[in-house]
Amino acid sequence: MSSAVSRPAAASSAAAEAHFSALLAFETDCWDVNHAISNGRRDFVLLDVRGEAQYQQGHLPEALHFPHTRLNADSLADYPPDTLFVVYCTGPHCNGADKAALRLARLGRPVKKMIGGVTGWLDEGFSLKQA
Repeated sequence: MSSAVSRPAAASSAAAEAHFSALLAFETDCWDVNHAISNGRRDFVLLDVRGEAQYQQGHLPEALHFPHTRLNADSLADYPPDTLFVVYCTGPHCNGADKAALRLARLGRPVKKMIGGVTGWLDEGFSLKQA
C-alpha cells in the first residue's frame, strides 16, 4: 500500500540532482545571506523590493530599498553587468521577489531570490534594521 507521499514515485537520482542543482542556481536562503553579511563575504547586492512603508518598518541589514517596479536599465546603470542581485520580499505569500527577479533576468542581470523573505529571516532568529 502506497501513500500520497510515494505516489507518484520519486524521481531518479540523476533527475533529482539536476532539479536541486537548478534550484540553487535560482535561489538562496536567509541563513546563507546572513552568513555572507556577518562574515564580510557579501559578493552581491541585496534588494528589498517591498513598498516604502514596509521597508521603513524594518529591512535586512545592508539591503537597498528598490521596489520591483523601479528596476530598469537606467536605474541599474551604476552596477557592473556581472553584479549579482539577491532580491527578497515579505515572505512566501508575496511574489514581489519573483517579479523583481524576472525583471532583472529580462535585463540580462544575474539574480537569485532569497527564499522566505522577511518572514523567513525573522523565523531564523535574525533581526531587522530600522530605516
